[in-house]
Amino acid sequence: MREGSLEAPTRHPLDWKNPDFWDQAKAEKELERVFDICHGCRRCVSLCTTFPTLFDLVDASSTMEVDGVKKEDFWKVVDQCYLCDLCYMTKCPYVPPHPWNVDFPHVMLRAKAIKFEKGLGTQRRFRDRLLSSTDAMGKLAAIPVVAQTVNFVNRNPAARAAMQAVLGVHKDRVLPPYAPRKFRSQVEPSAAFPVKDMPNAPGKVAIFATCYVNYNEPAMGHDLAAILRHNEIPYVVVDHEACCGMPKLELGDLKGLDALKRVNIPVLARYAREGYAILAAVPSCALMFKQELPLIYPDDPDTIAVRDAMFDPFEYFVLRKKAGLLKTDFKQRLGKVSYHVPCHSRVQNMGQKTRELLESIPYTQVKTVERCAGHDGTWGVKEEYFENSMKIGRPVFRQMAEAPDGAGPQYISSDCPIAARHIQQGIGDEAPQAEKAHPLTLLRRAYGI
Repeated sequence: MREGSLEAPTRHPLDWKNPDFWDQAKAEKELERVFDICHGCRRCVSLCTTFPTLFDLVDASSTMEVDGVKKEDFWKVVDQCYLCDLCYMTKCPYVPPHPWNVDFPHVMLRAKAIKFEKGLGTQRRFRDRLLSSTDAMGKLAAIPVVAQTVNFVNRNPAARAAMQAVLGVHKDRVLPPYAPRKFRSQVEPSAAFPVKDMPNAPGKVAIFATCYVNYNEPAMGHDLAAILRHNEIPYVVVDHEACCGMPKLELGDLKGLDALKRVNIPVLARYAREGYAILAAVPSCALMFKQELPLIYPDDPDTIAVRDAMFDPFEYFVLRKKAGLLKTDFKQRLGKVSYHVPCHSRVQNMGQKTRELLESIPYTQVKTVERCAGHDGTWGVKEEYFENSMKIGRPVFRQMAEAPDGAGPQYISSDCPIAARHIQQGIGDEAPQAEKAHPLTLLRRAYGI
């Protein structure tokens, strides 16, 4: 057996419709096999708290091997994983095509799906279902008056203490505000610009708004639309959408994910076949359509069509720039920017397109931090994981508070708006002058529009 693999990682589809997938005993056998390989390697110990949890269990067992760990303790490891995929994409030497076929995230996903389906462990099913229903929560909360009330409650210490006691949402987690006006209802329409296709991407855009942009930070969507207009790229907003499904995936709720897929994919496939590039401003949403859904529905032609048409906005802009079709008439300098690369951007295998474009802006210094910040969707909101999320994020907080010359940055930025808010909370008073601004906001400011 060869040691490690030098080939590029390849992903096998998730065999979730096979009855064996849902067999708990068989799943635990696969967990034990993979855990034993991880125990013998330990290369991923610094990535998150999943692997230290596993290794502590092994080291404290009677045999000091995986066979000494109780099967019910396997779920402690599963609970610590938030499916960032970094172990698969950046660390593990035994991923396919290596014969050991270690796909740690998919093993975790299978365990989470069984746990969710059977109600195993101590998970709070109501809380978890509520937090993963981002579209439903947004439709209720992002209403005038209701939004202001929800935001007040989310900032009130007494209300947050009650929320922690009842729901298990940590009282110290800074939550994103709800906007009283949705992005979809306020977006400025596109002018009738001529379509200028590129060799490897369409010249017109369909914006998948995402729950977060629609209900929490509509400014991100308006910045994207303004940049498209400035570059004379015709666009439309997808006429109907639901949550991308990433929160359901991270919970292991594959049936809930399937229901959302049935809403989104037929609509998005129509735009893909009409020659649109589909842009999603939140990396998790883009990743969902680029990778996760195609691995779950590998034989669905509509899912594959959407995969091939989906772009991260900065991935799209850099392609446009290389084709000589992106304007570079920047009018304002940005100064010092501390930029965080989210995990869900890294695993899209597109390179650091945001950094590349920001660095092309004159008089702009970009310090890049390429490390998991530890929030990951709803995981870092939960009472039982909040402290771990802050612990994982500490190296990122420290690096983001610094600038290339040792002084503080003007901006802290991340493609993931939730990670940026988490980083801002973790930095605290270390960089009081730094403004949190999404990269789309920074690009719009650089254009002076």
